Amino acid sequence: MATRLIQIHMKALDHSMLGRWWAEVLGWGIDSEEPGITGITCLEPMGFVYPDPSAVVIDIVGDPAPKTVKNRVHIDLATTSAAHHAQLVARLQELGATPADVGQGDVPWTVLADPEGNEFCVLEPHPLNQDTGPIAAVVVDCVDPRAMARFWDEAMDWTLHEVTDDHAMLRSAKGVGPYLEFHRTSDVKTMRNRVHLDLRPYPGDDQEAEVARLRALGAIDINIGQGDVPWTVLADPEGNEFCVLTPR
Repeated sequence: MATRLIQIHMKALDHSMLGRWWAEVLGWGIDSEEPGITGITCLEPMGFVYPDPSAVVIDIVGDPAPKTVKNRVHIDLATTSAAHHAQLVARLQELGATPADVGQGDVPWTVLADPEGNEFCVLEPHPLNQDTGPIAAVVVDCVDPRAMARFWDEAMDWTLHEVTDDHAMLRSAKGVGPYLEFHRTSDVKTMRNRVHLDLRPYPGDDQEAEVARLRALGAIDINIGQGDVPWTVLADPEGNEFCVLTPR
């Protein structure tokens, strides 16, 4: 059995507005909602056949609770050159992104926030990010990157590329799409994440068996008010919520 990261869940006061904004940023399309499902804007690359490891798609979900603290999960955008970096930052600010100070200091990347205040980074050009697509990485703040790497390396069938005391990095075993990174921080998680990861088992696998396997690795059940839903909400060893969707 195995599972894989297939999408990011992002909460928003106005999911339609924020969905349109991120679609414009990424050059992606807005997928139609499934019948009977409202309050979600689904983003994916043009011509994308879901699910595919070449991209981690985004579900932007309406939620009345406003953002109050720095997100522990954020997106890093890729650039191909110094000129591209400058052009992308300028374009994003024209679209409504604003500079954000998260204590980054003097760094080669640019930290911005989307119209609802969600932080994201525009990275400097780097060889690792030349074939990821517009999203270079999904980044999770954590206290112990080594422990998080151990859990997530076992939780998914992605490949662990690097692990140090300050940083860990995984990518799809297919060698495509964005990286999943864990960055060391001294901040402790205090409230529900506004952005979280969604995993999906492969077709033919058993969802409950996969959930049991993740619990054995150290995941815990958590109630965030999800009610009676077809997915299971768990939390990783540092309390970051994630969902295990039905196989597909």
